[in-house]
Order: sequence, then structure tokens, then C-alpha cells
Amino acid sequence: MKRTKDVLIVAENLVIVESPSKSKTIEKYLGNGYKVVSSKGHIRDLATTGKYGLGVDVENKFEPNYILISGKKKLVQELKKEVKDASKVYLATDPDREGEAISWHLKEALGIKEKDYERVLFHEITKDKVLEAFSSPRKIDEDLVHSQETRRILDRIIGFRLSKLMQSKTGGKSAGRVQSVALKLIVDREREIEAFIPEEYWKVNAIFPQFSAELFQYKNKKLELKSKEEVDQVLSTIGSTYTVTNIEEKEKKKTAKAPFITSTLQQEASTKLGFTAKKTMNIAQKLYEGIDLGNETVGLISYMRTDSVRLSDEFVKSAQAYLFKEYGKEYVGYVKTSKKNENVQDAHEAIRPTSINRTPKEMEPYLTPDEYKLYRFIYTRAIASLMSDAKVKATTVVLENHQYGFKVNGQILIFDGYLKLYQDYEDSEDKILPEVLMKEKEFQTEQVETKQHFTSPPARYSEAKLIDALEKLGIGRPSTYATIIDTIKARGYVEVLEKKFKPTEIGIVTTDKLQESFSDFINVKYTAAMEHDLDEIALGNENSLEVLGNFYQKFEPTVQKAFGEMEKVPPKETGEDCPECGSPLVIRKGRYGEFTACSNYPECKFIKKEQKEVKEIMDCPICKSGKIIERKTKRGKIFYGCSNYPKCKVATWDLPTGEICPECGSLLTIKKKEIKCSNSECSYSKGE
Repeated sequence: MKRTKDVLIVAENLVIVESPSKSKTIEKYLGNGYKVVSSKGHIRDLATTGKYGLGVDVENKFEPNYILISGKKKLVQELKKEVKDASKVYLATDPDREGEAISWHLKEALGIKEKDYERVLFHEITKDKVLEAFSSPRKIDEDLVHSQETRRILDRIIGFRLSKLMQSKTGGKSAGRVQSVALKLIVDREREIEAFIPEEYWKVNAIFPQFSAELFQYKNKKLELKSKEEVDQVLSTIGSTYTVTNIEEKEKKKTAKAPFITSTLQQEASTKLGFTAKKTMNIAQKLYEGIDLGNETVGLISYMRTDSVRLSDEFVKSAQAYLFKEYGKEYVGYVKTSKKNENVQDAHEAIRPTSINRTPKEMEPYLTPDEYKLYRFIYTRAIASLMSDAKVKATTVVLENHQYGFKVNGQILIFDGYLKLYQDYEDSEDKILPEVLMKEKEFQTEQVETKQHFTSPPARYSEAKLIDALEKLGIGRPSTYATIIDTIKARGYVEVLEKKFKPTEIGIVTTDKLQESFSDFINVKYTAAMEHDLDEIALGNENSLEVLGNFYQKFEPTVQKAFGEMEKVPPKETGEDCPECGSPLVIRKGRYGEFTACSNYPECKFIKKEQKEVKEIMDCPICKSGKIIERKTKRGKIFYGCSNYPKCKVATWDLPTGEICPECGSLLTIKKKEIKCSNSECSYSKGE
């Protein structure tokens, strides 16, 4: 409290969240006495000073040196003022390790005393859940903070040290604890494809008027045909009469998939909606943080960074009541569970709608087309996971011809169950067998179709398949998958062909060089084990200093050895010789991209001038002999100048009109529908 003259003023409770879009919504939920502000994500990060620029004192218990993130100084000053005027500070950053760390950084950077703050967590942005969170606050979980800090330090050490090594030895831009393992998976798959030797196989089908039957066995044993000779042997043996020897009908259940977790949402949105992982997470973030519904702003989905399929009892009850009312008792199913994965933290529920009553149809007017698609997918998946199994009647008919067995398969949906809602996202077509198959015992045909096939190599990773592999192998965390994929694409380590990843030459070279010296660190097993250690730190079962010490004791000597012994990848030759000394010309990488130069540098400093395409705009109205052409600065910004430079020094950022200023004789240019003189000292202008 503070006193102004004779008026006693009670300071507000201050709530700090990560995202500005949450602020107004949460402030409205909390009402008078609360002010909600945003940190706009992290406010501090490791410095790039000290040994190797790590921002970590590796010789003094890995003490981190944190500094304010560029551009956050003013924000932090404003937050400090808010904290000073508040009676209580509530740190309400996201409910995960990253959010816990942000809360800790806020507490430290803003000088918040232990007695003056509380930590609150909400897993959905709805009024009930926000108020519930504020009724049961806690203090910052130091173990979670230590886990996140250890991850950050590990990533900084590995990233900085290996990136510097790769830049000096291969021309690659970066390497990292997780990104390099993901890249290795892609490179290894490409080598499997290159080494693959196709194997020949044949299929034989007997063609009847209403159906076809595929050859699958001989003398009741599985038959595989590997050559035309084997096919010809079959054709020379069988006759035109096919006898039904077995009809098997079996009722099968089709069970709904569990609700989405982060990784399955990214995978399924990729295959079913065509979204990248980054796009999926960006849209999900908006749906979580809140959508303006006119009379209120509310989060439509629960927290979208999770690895658990668990659903709250409250949601299950409301969903089952909704299903009973809308579809009937027979459509109400059971709660789906999955096999316990040792990598699952189970800190949050599965991704689900915050209210069963906010149906996709009702929300559609308030959402963009892509937001609607993703919300509908999440809503439908969560509800369908609580519906009863679908039932199909599967029928197999076996026909025999000279001890060769041919089969016909059919399937009929006899109860749609969860497919009532989920059919748009799952292939479930009936294949109805003709009645004649069930009545007749013999069929006649001499029409037999044979077709040669070859086995296919393993497919390249799509975004969805790569995420699936990373999750199953315990590499990284679901919230990091989108960033990992973005990084290897941005670094030029992979190219995307037909929505699948193919490693580039530099991606392969970087992987090979890392494996040459760091195979003990850049591999699936080590990376997964490190994730396990980080989880144990979060649970308070491991000491972060011991984990860092054990790692660094082995890693840094390996780096030092690699700097001394790893051979540098020579630059690629162009096939041309240097016109000055006769040495081969090579492609080098510089600050502004690739360029062609002499391999005999520094003895020969020849650099080939690249013939760039010149875009002519108009004749130069000043010198009348040159052309106004489009040029670029070293940083890629476009400007316009005369081709006779430096004799004619005409240069302007804005598009020239081809006219001369009547007042000073300089070039006239057009900007925002206004014609102005390019001479900054001349004030002449006119409308377009």
C-alpha cells in the first residue's frame, strides 16, 4: 500500500503472462484489483561472451551469464515499475519447463522478493480455469528451472562449438545437439535408398465378371512369385475351373485413436490438412490463447504442448453426456489409453476443446479458414476418442484351382461408431462382395491377369514421418520438432522434393564430418539418454552440475582434437582455370553468398566477376546516354542508378518517372502515389 496525501491507495495485483494476446482476456476474467501485462516471451538469454563466446563459465560450475535480450530493455524497465507499484505479483507464464524458466527469469531480473510473488498455471484460457488456477498458486519449481537451464547450456555448448568447427572445416552453417541427429536420420535414409537393390515379384489375378481373385498360396502355403518363369509354370498348370473351398466371415472392431498430443497433431495436420509443423503450432497457439467471439474472448483448446493422451474427468463426463444426447447410448464409448511410453512426462492433458458446446460449426464465423480446419480436427478427434468402436464384417472367400489358392476380400461397415464423427479423417470404404460368391461353388474363367512389380526402396522422410521417428526414438521434445525441421531447412542441409526431405551435398558432408569425430555424441542413443537425464533433473532425481560435468569432460577434448586433426573439405572446382595463374577455379563462400575464385589464394587473388542480369528501367534523362537500371546494395536492398556510373551519379531508392525536376534538374521519382524530386534539398512534388 502507498499513501498519497490523505488518500490510502491499495496497489493492484500484477499478473505477468508471456503473450500479449492473453493479457486482456485474463484481466477481464480476474476483474478489479488485477492488472495483466506481458513479458512477450523470454526476457533474458545467455550472453555470447567468455570462453568460446558460450556465456557460460565452464570452469566455474557452469555458471551462466544471463543478459537482457536485445530490444527488451525498455519492456523490463516498464515491468520493474509495475512490480514496484504492485501489492502481489503473479507469474502466469506457460505451464511447461520453458514457462517455468521464464517465470524464474522474470523474478530474478525484476528483483521480485520471495514473499511478494506466486506462480500460477492454467492449461486452458477459460474463466473457470483461470480463476481456479489463482485459487491454488505455488512457488517456482526450481527442479523444472534447472532442467530447462541445463538443456539451454548443453545446446549452447554443443551448438557453438560444433557450429564453429563445421564452419571452418565444411562450410556448413551450424550443428546442434538435436538438429544434427535429425539430419543424420535423413542422410542415413538417403543412403538406404541409394544402396537399395530392387527385387522382382509378380502378381496373378483371375478375372471374373463380377470380381477378381488374387493368387496367394499353393498347397495351403504362402506363395511368392519372383520371375516370369514361375508365373508361366502357374499358368501352364491351372485350368478354367475355380472351386470355392472356404468362406470366412468375421466381425472386427475398429477403435478410435486417442486424442491428439503435440506430435500426433503435427503429423496428422501434415498428412490430412497439408500444414507444416510450424504452421500447425502457430495456429494451435492462437486457438489456445483466445479467440474473440464477440461477447467474450476465450481459449478454444487446452494447452497444445503435451505428450499425454489423458483427458480430465470433467471433460470426459461432459463429452459423454453430449454424445448420449446427440447420438444415443450406443455411441457412447470409453476413455482410450495408450501404452506407457517412458519418454512421456504426462504434465498436461491431451489437446482438446475447452468446451464441448463450442462446436466447430458455431465457431466457424469467428475463425480463419485454417483456424477452423485445425479446430474442427482437434474437436472431432477428442470427441471421437470417447465414442464406441466401429464394427465391420470382414469376409474372405478362397477359390482353388489345381491346388493354387486365390482369395477375394470384402468388408462391410455394420455399425459406424466413432466413424459417425471421424469418417472425414479416416479411410473406411465398404468393399461389398457379389452375392453370387456366397451361393455358387464353382466359377469359370480363362482370363488371368499377370503383372510384374519391383520392391520399392524405403521412402524419404516426410515432415510427419520425421516427427514420428523423433518421438519414437526419444529425440528432442514435441514442442521442439517444428524448430528442428525449420533449422535444417534454413541451413540448406535438406531440400523438399514432393513434400519429402532429401539431404543436400552440404547436409551429407556435415553429417559425415560430425560422425567422423562425434559419433559418441551425435547419435540416437546418446541424445535420447540426455533427454532422460533432463527429465530426471526436472523430477529432482539428478544433479544438473553432474550431468553437465560428465558431458563436458568428454566433449571438449573431442572438439579440441577435431579442430586439430579434422581435414578441411576442399572447395568445389568449377572446371575452369584461373586466367591469371592457371590454377583451378573453385566456388567459395563469403559473407554475401557464394563466389568463384582462384584455388591458389592467397598467392593469387583472382575473383571472377559474375555476369548479373541487368533490369533496365528507362533511358537516363540526366546523361541521356546511359540506362536507369535496378541495382542492389550488398545487403540486398533495391535502388535505381545509371549504367554510366561513376560518370553519371544518378541514384535513388524510389522508382524514377523518366522526368526531370523543373526546379533543380534532378530526377523525379514516384512514392506512395506522389511524384517527388530525388534531390533531398529540393521540395518539388506533385500528385501522380
